[in-house]
Amino acid sequence: MTVTVVDAGPRQVSRSVEVAAPASELYALAADPRRHRELDGSGTVCDNISTPSEMVVGSRFSTKMKMFGVPYRITSTMTTLKPNEVVEWRHPVGHRWRWDFEALSPTLTKVTETFDYRDAGPIKNSLK
Repeated sequence: MTVTVVDAGPRQVSRSVEVAAPASELYALAADPRRHRELDGSGTVCDNISTPSEMVVGSRFSTKMKMFGVPYRITSTMTTLKPNEVVEWRHPVGHRWRWDFEALSPTLTKVTETFDYRDAGPIKNSLK
C-alpha cells in the first residue's frame, strides 16, 4: 500500500491511498462514529459515549479518547456528509477531519484523509 502526500494548502495535512474496497463500504465506516476506532492509527480513539442512531449534518457525537495515557472526551459535530464521497466532522476548537472517497472502480477507492486546522484555535472559534 502506497500512501501519497497531498498538498492541500496551508494548515492542512492530507494523505491519499488506494484501498481495495468499494467507496460505499469505506464511506459507511467513516460516517459511523462508533467505528472511528477502526480508522485510528494513533491509538487515541476509544469508545463512543453518545452517538445518534442516524448521522446528519449538525449531528453531535462524543468519543472517549486517550493521549499519553491521559483519558479525555471530545464532542464533535458532523459538518459534511455526501454519500459515498465525503465525511467531515469538526472538533470544538475548530479543526476538522475530512475523508474523501473517489471510486476508481467498483472495488477500488482512492481515500484522502485531511486534517484541517485553518480555523482551529480559541480566538477564531469564538468568532463563529
